[in-house]
Amino acid sequence: MALARGRRSQRTVDYWPGFVDALSTLLLAIMFLLSVFVLAQFLLSQEITGRDQVLNRLNSQINELTQLLALEQSSTQDLEDALSNMRASLSVAESERSRLEQLLASGQGAGAEAEARAGELSGRLDDERQISQRALSQVELLNQQIAALRSQIGALESALEVSEARDRDSNIKIADLGRRLNVALAQRVQELNRYRSDFFGRLREILSDRENIRIVGDRFVFQSEVLFPVGSEVINDVGRDEMRKLAGAILELQREIPPEINWVLRVDGHTDNVPLSGTGRYRDNWELSSARSTSVVKFLIENGVPANRLVAAGFGEFQPLDEADTPQARDRNRRIELKLTER
Repeated sequence: MALARGRRSQRTVDYWPGFVDALSTLLLAIMFLLSVFVLAQFLLSQEITGRDQVLNRLNSQINELTQLLALEQSSTQDLEDALSNMRASLSVAESERSRLEQLLASGQGAGAEAEARAGELSGRLDDERQISQRALSQVELLNQQIAALRSQIGALESALEVSEARDRDSNIKIADLGRRLNVALAQRVQELNRYRSDFFGRLREILSDRENIRIVGDRFVFQSEVLFPVGSEVINDVGRDEMRKLAGAILELQREIPPEINWVLRVDGHTDNVPLSGTGRYRDNWELSSARSTSVVKFLIENGVPANRLVAAGFGEFQPLDEADTPQARDRNRRIELKLTER
């Protein structure tokens, strides 16, 4: 019976790792697309905010110039009306002077009175002419100012059109950049996922597919008992043998991954939820988990793995695989995880 069960277990095909790889790849792609979308929205909002501020300033200047132009035009109209009135008075005065001169020439009326009257009218005419000349000068000056204001308004409108055109071009470029970035990062994620699958496949082969060494999602998991004595960060002899195999696999992987992929192997230490006594070397599970991940990283470096390709992290008991408060759950939660990711 035992031989029969052994043959049936050998014929069983384990689809779970492939399913987990596919699911993790899909989740990574979705997270990546969401992050790219947020980045593109942030860049686009920053660009639009800057453009809106420029447009508001230009519109405010145009409104101010338009109001000033209306005031200048009103002043010009008042001066033109006054000039028309003075011209009418001048015409009446000239008519009166002509009549008096005719009376003086014909001898009608008092000569002295007529001469005085004519002199008075001549003085008035001179004053009217001077006032009229000043009014004409003011009208000319106002016309020049109005022309300058219209020129400024035209320049501002041209600048506004140019700014709107640049805004449209920027939006098009941002959209195109976002599409290109999406494609490039998606390709990078797919490529790294492929190398991760190959790496985990090699680890499964060289580590003999032991029960306490397994793949969970996108991570390779060692139970702590494989590597460390209870409460210690010193790797035992069995663990050293396993870590040497791991170092060899990492060095093979490094030769295959293109240099433009900035990858790292993250080593995460985890403990169970049983508090430490506080009287030993480590005060709590934070310190123990960090010490264990650092110990693995240092051992890999001693065996040839470049230090810039390794990251050590400790999570204590706060990232359990099993939330149950049972001995079996605590066994699962005491672990070292390896995750191949980008820097």
